[in-house]
Parts: sequence; structure tokens; C-alpha cells
Amino acid sequence: MADRVTVIGWDGSPLTEAARAALGAATLVAGAAHHLALPEVPPTAERVRLGSIALAARRIAAHRGTAVVFADGDPGFFGVVRTLRAPEFGLEVEVVPAVSSVAAAFARAGMPWDDAQVVVAHPRTLRRAVNVCRAHTKVAVLTAPGAGPAELGLLLEGVHRTFVICEELGTEREQVTVVTSDKAADHTWRDPNVVIVIGGPAGRGVTTDSGDWIAGRDPGAGPRGWVQPDESYGSYGDGPARRLGEGETELLRAAQLARLGPRVGDLVWDIGCGAGAFAAEAARAGAAVIAVDRDPQACARTEAVARRYGVQLQVVEGIAPHVLENLPEPDVVRVGGGGVPVVSAVADRRPQRIVTHAATRDEAELVGRDLTEHGYRVECALLQSVELDTRAWTETERSVAFLLTGELLRRDGGAPRR
Repeated sequence: MADRVTVIGWDGSPLTEAARAALGAATLVAGAAHHLALPEVPPTAERVRLGSIALAARRIAAHRGTAVVFADGDPGFFGVVRTLRAPEFGLEVEVVPAVSSVAAAFARAGMPWDDAQVVVAHPRTLRRAVNVCRAHTKVAVLTAPGAGPAELGLLLEGVHRTFVICEELGTEREQVTVVTSDKAADHTWRDPNVVIVIGGPAGRGVTTDSGDWIAGRDPGAGPRGWVQPDESYGSYGDGPARRLGEGETELLRAAQLARLGPRVGDLVWDIGCGAGAFAAEAARAGAAVIAVDRDPQACARTEAVARRYGVQLQVVEGIAPHVLENLPEPDVVRVGGGGVPVVSAVADRRPQRIVTHAATRDEAELVGRDLTEHGYRVECALLQSVELDTRAWTETERSVAFLLTGELLRRDGGAPRR
């Protein structure tokens, strides 16, 4: 095992005294090509070109001597320190930090970043990174080959964003470019890069200094409660105020949200979005949401609700199931209308969970059978709610619905893991 391992962050600035001292004593130096070309690297030291960090960690663990590992930016922020400290390698490391590439990118753009989401995109996580860009107005994306600005732009089709693309930060070839997301695929970009993704309408009542106590998304923004009272959604949009539909009642929405569990990185479809109540509440949980409805007034109301609550939604007007064909793959789906044909089309896309409701037991049985045939484990519950006037404790309204949940099964019959 190496006697000592020092991880040096590099941001293009001159090395600190601590970094020079560690490097001068090194018998093994690992890093990218531009790190190994630095004049301070001892000529007698073994040089390891970093590709797979895990493979490099094994070589360092087997090395007898003093090792230095270079990393761009702050190596403790989505960097090599996490891998080197993994239990299987048994390495104790000292860290000489530098300015992170995310901090440097925002500095180049002249923007604060305490209110930004930060994600890592590589081919395996690209879709989830894009979903964060759909759901939030300021995101920093650390990219990788095959998951760069062009791929981000292609997957954001239909959602307008501005990209600030920072290539090879800290090197002589550093370049900062501002393009719209629909133009990013027209260019070839150099790695490594950081993409700042900005855009989306801000809601009324959302101020720039409301999140000055916590980094990232403020979990306390907006009214308290997972769901809001039905009357909160009755007066938005260009048309006259109206009550929510039978499938949009407060307690049913709460049950649907609990079953789907939308979260950051997910893409939620809300089919038959109505007044936009469920779509807005799923977006408040941090998920990306595409709200679909055939009614132009419903689409307008949903957009108004999104502005009211300061959440990002993509609203698509069209008739399901046909309109669903060109939408990106969902993680979880609420079907608010359309019955078996729409549920069947959704199940063909294999989301992890689907929730819907039925007015009768016969209708619920038809939907449940279809989900089962598509390989979903089905649960059904009869929900009954009675609203009381607490002044006289008399019943004012009663609603009944069958709540159906389909959870996609693994091939071995179990629920999928995410």
C-alpha cells in the first residue's frame, strides 16, 4: 500500500506550497495528460494516465511509496476522493483542494450559484440529468463523453433553455459559449466541460432572495402541504372559475402522489391534467412534469397554475393515446382520463409506476386486468371521502373512487429497484 496519498485539485492556477511539497516527494503521479505534463512532476516518478479511477486506485494501493493524484477542480466535489476512499482500496488520503469546475463556470458567467442544482451526466444518468434541467431554472451539468451539450439539447426538445457551455476550464484552450438549447446539437464540443442550463418562467411570488438560507432548491418554497385545497385551483386560467373534476379531488390527489412518489430526476406524465392541480404538486416535489390534455382551456389553466406556484411544466395539447407517441420516456404516470386504451398505451412505455382511478368496480377490473397483462402488479383501493361543515357538522359533499396502482415487476416477479 502507498505510504501516503495526496490528491491535488488543479484549476489552472500555480500550485500551492503544500501541493509542490507533496509532488516533490512523489514516487507515483496519476492524472490526465495535461496534469502529467506539468514541469513540477518529478521525472523519476511512475506516471499513471487516469482513465478508470478504480483501476488507478488499485495500482496506487499496490504501490510502495508516495503517491499523488491530480484532479481538475475540487477533487472532493463529484471527484476522485470518493473512489479513492472506498473501503475496498483501504487508502487514507490528504486533499489539497482547488476551485471546483462548477464554481469556476458560474464565475465565468458572473452568476451566483447557491440556488443552482448540480448534476453529473454520463450515458447512464443522462436522462435523469435532463429531467432536472426540465424541472429547475438553474442547473449545472458536469458532462462526460456521450452525455454532453449536444445530447442535453436533443433531449430537451420542446423545452427552451439557455446553455452557458464552459470548455476546458483552467487550460489555455478554455472557451465559454452561450447558445440556446435547440442550437447545441449543431456544434462539436470539447471535453471536459460544464454546462450551465438556465431558463423557464418564474412564478409570481417567487423572489430571487427567497432561498438565501440553503443551497440548491429551497424545500420550503411555496405553501405548506403536499396537496392544496381544491378551491386553490378553481380560479386560474383565462376562462371562468370552475370546480375540479371528479378525478382531481384533494384526497384522491394525495393518494396518487403517495403511490407515485415523484422525486428529483423523475419525469412524470399527467394525462388528462384538467386544472393542473396534480401536475403542479408533482412538480413541487422536484420532478419534471409533462401535462397532457385535449382541452385548450385545461392546458391554459395548467400553465396558469404553474406560474402561480413557480414550478416548471411542459404542457402538451393533444388527444391520448396518440399524442403520447413522441413524448420522452416517463418514470411514473398519472392517468386522469381515457380508460383502458390510454392505460394500455402508457403501460407499453414501461414506466415504473402508473396510477389511475375508476368510477365503478367493473371499470376498475378492466383497467386492472390490462395492467396485469402488461406485467404490472396491481393494487386497488376504494376511496371514500365525506366533507363536513364543521359549523353544524353536517355532510356537504361525498366522493367515491377506485384508486388503481400498477407497479412494474422485474422478470423474477419482484418490484423493480431504482
